[in-house]
Amino acid sequence: MRALIKISQSVSSSLSLKEVLQMIVENAVRTLGLKAASIRLLDEDRKTLQVKAAYGLSKAYLEKGPVVLEKSTIDRECLRCAIVSVKDIRKDKRLQYREKLIKEGIASLISLPLTVRGAAIGVIRVYTSVPYSFTDSEIDFLSALACQGAIAIENARLFEHIESEYKELAKDVWKWYDWGTHFPKI
Repeated sequence: MRALIKISQSVSSSLSLKEVLQMIVENAVRTLGLKAASIRLLDEDRKTLQVKAAYGLSKAYLEKGPVVLEKSTIDRECLRCAIVSVKDIRKDKRLQYREKLIKEGIASLISLPLTVRGAAIGVIRVYTSVPYSFTDSEIDFLSALACQGAIAIENARLFEHIESEYKELAKDVWKWYDWGTHFPKI
């Protein structure tokens, strides 16, 4: 519960999106005693998932490349707003990088969607080093983390949009008053 409170406070504070997402994955691992966690977001063309935060995964694993949705049934399912759990990845062929996961020492995982207004924008995935079935209370905790992550992402996107609109409006006002082409620093 303390982890959720800390993350909620961070989401509403001035921490950067990167810091909040990193805090979420670290808290998932530490609170539940997991091997690792990651947050991946859809790219603009909605064909791949890019890592935005990770904890407990090697640099080599993270540099393997993006998750291509065509090649990852699990991620396609998760992006349809389903929670997808894999008790033993050695027995499940739905993962794009299954062999790399095994080499990384990962035995099971669960993926939860990050949703904004009912649409998935990415996934939070947590990993264990032994075959494992997640409990309802663990899934509830991870769902709460996914909600906090989605809120942080949406807040950051809204802020970027407002900031961009403000800059455009300031340029228009500057031109309207015919103060030349030297815009004030915004």
